[in-house]
Amino acid sequence: MKFSVLLPTRNRKELLARAIETVRRQDYDDWEIIVSDNFSDEDISGYVSSLSDTRIKYFRTESFVPVTENWNNALNKSDGDYIIMLGDDDGIMKGYFSTLYDLIKKFNTPDFIYTNAFLYAYPSVMPGIPEGFLRTYSHRSLFHRVKDPYWLERENAIKLVKYSLDFKVMFDFNMQFSLVSRKLINDMKKYGDFYQSPYPDYYASNAIMLKAQRILVVPQPLVTIGISPKSFGFYYFNDEEVGGNAFLKNIPDPLVVNNLVNVILPGSEMNTSWLISMETLVKNLVSEFDLKVSYKRYRLIQICSVYSAFILSSKNGREIFNDLKNKVSFYESVKFGLFLFPLVRVLPARYRNFLAHKLINLVDSHPNIFMPKVEGEFKTILDVFNQVNPQHVMLDTCNENISNIG
Repeated sequence: MKFSVLLPTRNRKELLARAIETVRRQDYDDWEIIVSDNFSDEDISGYVSSLSDTRIKYFRTESFVPVTENWNNALNKSDGDYIIMLGDDDGIMKGYFSTLYDLIKKFNTPDFIYTNAFLYAYPSVMPGIPEGFLRTYSHRSLFHRVKDPYWLERENAIKLVKYSLDFKVMFDFNMQFSLVSRKLINDMKKYGDFYQSPYPDYYASNAIMLKAQRILVVPQPLVTIGISPKSFGFYYFNDEEVGGNAFLKNIPDPLVVNNLVNVILPGSEMNTSWLISMETLVKNLVSEFDLKVSYKRYRLIQICSVYSAFILSSKNGREIFNDLKNKVSFYESVKFGLFLFPLVRVLPARYRNFLAHKLINLVDSHPNIFMPKVEGEFKTILDVFNQVNPQHVMLDTCNENISNIG
C-alpha cells in the first residue's frame, strides 16, 4: 500500500526540510512526497535533488498561482492509495504510516481516516506566548474520552457539515487531519477539482464528510499542525489577515462572489472565504443532500467581528466599521445598535476588551474548547517529532498538562 504526502510550498525551504524529514524518518517505506513549488525564489529544486530519494518528487509552477490551484497540482501528480495534505510547516508523527496501514487493513479500507493531531506554535509566533507551545486536540468532540478507533455514523457526519453551513466549527477543517483514499478522490471528480474555493480545506473536509460512506476516527494524535513565521496562522493571529490572503493568493470564483453580492459584508476575510467555500459545497452537492448556507449567521458573525475590531482599535477597524454601516440593512443596524457602537470607544480599555471578547463568544462560531498542553522545549517541529511518542501520549482530558514521553 502506497501513501502520498502532498507538500505545496513557497519560499520556506527550511520549514519544508523539516516536514520532509518527518516523512523520511518513518518506519514504513512505501510512500511518496509530492513537492509542489509555487514559483519560489529559493532553490527548492536543488534541495530536493540533494536528498537523492526518488520517492521525493519535485514540480514547479510556471507562475505564482492561488493556493487551491497549487494543492490540485500536487494531488494530480500523486499516485498513492491514500493521500494526506501537509503544509510545509507541518509534520507527521512517528509511526504515522505503519499505524494507519494496520488500521486500513483491520477496518477494510475506510474511505478516509480522521486522526487526532497536535498543534505546534513556533517560539515568537503567537502574541503573548513567546515560548510557543505544543497542544493536542483531544477535547474535540470526535476524540474526547475516546481511546480506540471507531466508525463515524453517516448521520453524525452529515450533522457536522450542517453545523459548518451554519458557521459553527464542530470538527477541524485542516486537511492534515484526514488521510483520504484514492477511491473517494476519484469518486468526487464529477464535482470538478477535489480542492475548490479560496479555502480548499474548508471545502474538501466538508465534502468528504458528506460523500464518504465509511469514516474511521482515530483518537491518537498522528500529525502536527504548525504555526510558523510567514504562515497564514501567523498573519491571522497577529492581525495581518490581508497579508495572509496575499501569502496564499486567495482568489474566489467571481461567479460565486457575484451570486453573493447582496450577502457579503466587509470584515473578516476568513468568514467570507468560509461563506464562499460553503456556497461552493452546496452548489456541487445540493442535489444529493439537504444543504443550505445560513446567510443570516454569516452576517451575524461578520458584524460582530467588525464590532470587535472597532472596539479594540484594530488596524483599519474604523474604516471597515464605516464601510459596514453602508452595507447592513436598516433592521440589522437597529438590532445590533450600529449607531450607538461608536460610544463604546470612550470606555476604559479593560471594558472594551471584555465587550469585544463577549461579542466573539456570542456568535460561537469557534467553540472555546480546552486544548491540553504537552510539556517540553520544542524549538522546531522536528523536536516535536523526536521527543514526543504519540503511542505513549496520555489522553486523559482531565489533566491540563500532558507528559512528554519520548
